[in-house]
Amino acid sequence: MNEFIPLMVIIPLASALLIYLFSGKNNLIKAFAAIVAIVIPIIPLIANYGMHYFGGHPPMVNNLTGVLYHPAIVYSFGSMQQLFLTVFGILVFLVVLIYLNKYKKASGPYLFLIFMGTAAITALMLSQDIFHMYVFFEIAAIAQVGIVAASTIKNRYETALKYMMIGSIGGPILLLGIGFLLAIFGSVNITDIVQGLSNSVISLSSPIFLITCGMLFFGWLYVSGLPPFHTIKSSVYSTAEPHAAALLQAFSVLTMVSILIALFRIFSPLKIFEILLIVFSLLALILSISMALVQTDFKKMIGFLAVGELGFIGLGIGLGTELAITAGLFQALNEIIVTALLFIGFGAIADITKKTDIRQIGGLIGHYPKLGIMMLIGGLAMAGVPPLNGFQSKLMLVQASLDAGFPELSVITILISIATFTAFVKIFHSMFLKSKPNALEISNEKIPKSTMFAVSILLLLCIIFGLFPSIATNAISGLVGGLL
Repeated sequence: MNEFIPLMVIIPLASALLIYLFSGKNNLIKAFAAIVAIVIPIIPLIANYGMHYFGGHPPMVNNLTGVLYHPAIVYSFGSMQQLFLTVFGILVFLVVLIYLNKYKKASGPYLFLIFMGTAAITALMLSQDIFHMYVFFEIAAIAQVGIVAASTIKNRYETALKYMMIGSIGGPILLLGIGFLLAIFGSVNITDIVQGLSNSVISLSSPIFLITCGMLFFGWLYVSGLPPFHTIKSSVYSTAEPHAAALLQAFSVLTMVSILIALFRIFSPLKIFEILLIVFSLLALILSISMALVQTDFKKMIGFLAVGELGFIGLGIGLGTELAITAGLFQALNEIIVTALLFIGFGAIADITKKTDIRQIGGLIGHYPKLGIMMLIGGLAMAGVPPLNGFQSKLMLVQASLDAGFPELSVITILISIATFTAFVKIFHSMFLKSKPNALEISNEKIPKSTMFAVSILLLLCIIFGLFPSIATNAISGLVGGLL
């Protein structure tokens, strides 16, 4: 067994507890948090691919039935997990760096929430046990609520409370669906469930199996933030600190991808599952971009754009072909990078001007030209302009839609990308290019070096994955081949 695999979860988990324990010692926890943040992206790079069986219990064969089953929790680590967890680890490092640079006195509980959420999301990416995934999702959800409540943004407590209340509905429905799977198959290991389906343990047309699919799909909509949960998800992003919003978006994307891959493995034989996936993904794209276009608060605009971009992920996986799934997962990776760039970069403007209404901001290109250029490139990446990373994944999605015989989905993808470009141009022009409002006072305060460094690293990733998309697609293809 590869001992580095569980360490990806154990290190941030243990670090969160230690930081909370020594939260009164400011210099100690700041130094410790910085070291842990550096270590987190390194572990996936040095770990070998393979499986880890907790308790040392490998798969066993039932002597009566000859069926292979897994008696323990299993973690699986391959090239796709390595890619996503490395990028996620880099983002965690950048977020911690910004936070430690921004505040002279670090909050132990706040850093506890960041690292606890990081551990939970990492476990989600590795786990092959759907109940284990649910447990860690709930941990991540609580961490998200705490991170929002700890911000200094107006209405943060209301948003955190609303998210908890909605979670009290979506979470139990997801858990009930998992309970039905356990009752049907006698296991919550995803491989065992798939094996049970291949052995015709239950008919695909069984009402219980269809109800189970419906409950798990509804729970997945909640964890992802797709309609009807898109408004609360965007509010979570807009009421969190900018660096925290970048991390929370990564939490949402990785949770969405992890659980969706599990559901795809189980329910892909059902045609209705793929139809629902495509329909709700299209709703997310259309509703979110429509709401983004009418906003005047740029944090809310980016929040809706971030939720809408998730629709491209669901659309790709819903088409179900090798190219489409690869495009959807590549889009997920790009979503983590690009959205983090926009949240952090525009968040710096909000911190300096103390304003988020685009009608009250303008003329910033003369004061912050470097940031303006980097934000422009980041917005073009989100809109899918070549040769950046967003263009590569969306081009693959257009091609996959055509190959699958759905040219109308290709048209919708292009139109949504154009609308995204329009929304971003609205933000960028209002903040950087139009004349400075008379009431706006700019003190020429310098943007923190940590923020500029973070935006630069994320922009570099956009360019690398745009010029060399095979770095991502080759890593993803191994998982896709196994799914199909």
